[in-house]
Amino acid sequence: MVVHSATTEGMRRAIMAGVNTIEHGDGGTPELFKLMKEKSIALCPTLAATESILTYKGWNKGSGAEPDEVKHKHYIFQEALKAGVTILMGGDVGVFAHGENAKEMLLMVEYGMKPIDVLRSATAVNAKVFGLNELGQVKPGFLADLVAVTGDPSQDIKAVKNVELVMKDGVLVKIDGILNRMVK
Repeated sequence: MVVHSATTEGMRRAIMAGVNTIEHGDGGTPELFKLMKEKSIALCPTLAATESILTYKGWNKGSGAEPDEVKHKHYIFQEALKAGVTILMGGDVGVFAHGENAKEMLLMVEYGMKPIDVLRSATAVNAKVFGLNELGQVKPGFLADLVAVTGDPSQDIKAVKNVELVMKDGVLVKIDGILNRMVK
């Protein structure tokens, strides 16, 4: 069961009801994140949604002080990480353009998560939490949904934006850049 919650009371009720994930989690507190950890409830923080909405309202990232909403997202994300809460990758695509999902991954690193942990969140962790037993890993018997990028996203998460190849169900659906030159 997935719950969208932006208040402390909503999160408390969702936790007590035994949900699997809480999206947004803006009402998170150290106590609630401790409960989420104890009950194996994951958090999908939707960092990119918050920043995108503020951009639409005229905020320019990097130009002056961060809005209170961004400071609060930093705080709850840090508290969830400290508590050991499972973090999912999902950014409320639709609030920002489809195809820009990497924004969430970049922000997860900017807000304090290690790039390798962000990659795990976007793959194996998401698959496990949602019971998608044939996704999230590269091994026999799993669906062959793969993305190849230029660079090493485990060291520099920005590399996820340099997509060279996409494979869906074992079929190439996109070849660009260096791989395309190699094929020719």
